[in-house]
Amino acid sequence: MIRSKLRTLLLGGGSAAVMLATALVPASASASPAHEARDAAGTAAGFWACTVPPGYTFTSTQQTLNCGDSGFRTYYFVQPPADGLWACTVGDGFTYSSTQQTLDCSTGGGFRTKYLLRTPKTGLWACTVPSGFTYTSTQSTLDCSTSGGFRTKYLLRAF
Repeated sequence: MIRSKLRTLLLGGGSAAVMLATALVPASASASPAHEARDAAGTAAGFWACTVPPGYTFTSTQQTLNCGDSGFRTYYFVQPPADGLWACTVGDGFTYSSTQQTLDCSTGGGFRTKYLLRTPKTGLWACTVPSGFTYTSTQSTLDCSTSGGFRTKYLLRAF
């Protein structure tokens, strides 16, 4: 008798906990976009969009029904490029100092390259030599690899 009442009480409490947890779980990102992140100046630092606007990069993707008439489409988390940001594209005025293979940047499945963005300056070891710079030394490294294997890294010097 006591076991029966205890079992009923525990089952009822467990059901209530499941209902409460279900009510508290947020809706999926494809049903309602995440709020925009704001930087210190109050401007939009990042937001989900169906396209990547000029002057922006993207740092993550997901498939959504929000961006097309039918079927899943790519949804991009876009933000302005910045020094030290891991991004899926390298914007104008930036170089990169490291890469990684990730699913974060995938637009159709499979691994893609993500870049550690850097603002070019004298003394920076970078994977590319941007306009307005030359280099004073090189090294062979895996840091800059976009498809496996060693690549050249450059010690930048502004001219």
